[in-house]
Amino acid sequence: MRHITLVSISLVGVMSLSACAPKDGAAEVNRAMRDINVVDETNLNDVMLTVADPAEAVTYFQRAIANDPDRIDLMRGLGASLVRAQQNDAAVTAWQAVVAHADSTNDDKVDLAEAQIRANKWDEAKATLNTIPPTMESFKRYKLEAMVADSEENWTKADSFYETAAGLTTKPAGVLNNWGYSKLTRGDFVGAEKLFGEALRQDPTLFTAKNNLVLARGAQRKYDLPVVDMTQTERAELLYTMALTAIKQNDITIGKALLREAIDTHPQHFEAAARALRALEDNVSN
Repeated sequence: MRHITLVSISLVGVMSLSACAPKDGAAEVNRAMRDINVVDETNLNDVMLTVADPAEAVTYFQRAIANDPDRIDLMRGLGASLVRAQQNDAAVTAWQAVVAHADSTNDDKVDLAEAQIRANKWDEAKATLNTIPPTMESFKRYKLEAMVADSEENWTKADSFYETAAGLTTKPAGVLNNWGYSKLTRGDFVGAEKLFGEALRQDPTLFTAKNNLVLARGAQRKYDLPVVDMTQTERAELLYTMALTAIKQNDITIGKALLREAIDTHPQHFEAAARALRALEDNVSN
């Protein structure tokens, strides 16, 4: 309501100006009206990029571009909205159009590379990142560089890029978790455990890091839960992850005990754990 009131007051001011201005002041009135429209549109664009339904945002920016096809801010809005809507191939096309625009920047190339990675176009993403000069340093650029290096199993380069990315943000938990998962896939369970722990020190609420930490510990046959903040539901889910890790390593008795504990811990019926326990017990009886 406050936004509507402010716009209404502005319009009253413009109407008053129109009433008292001479005819040659019409251009000034039109300019004032355009300024109001631009402010209002900018606010709507921001809403569409953040809290609006992704599919609705895509439709909004498609219609806006149809009316004003050379507006690069609208083209960027469409690309970002397509990423949010998980329309990855379409997002690549949209960001390619942005990069081809005369007013595009290196940040646009980074966004294109992200869309290409989401669309599983790793070679194209690498080629896009290679067009960005090394003087352009940003957290997002180095995070994507690390992911591309991971995809090529170039671990030395991946570690270097992850470290650089973590140093370029005040909220490194997500990239530390990604780095830890990279170490986990390589079989460096000790290094992975350390990075997941650091991610949780940066953001104690990051459940993905908690789950990955349990995987890293379980791979070392550490079958006790780490000392981290967790809700009762999270505790049950982490016990379930630990149980599956133990079972995978043929530590069946430990896995069954962990499944029972997960079932008892969960505040509601834990169907996945109960089903896994039944399958184990049926297999033993057979």
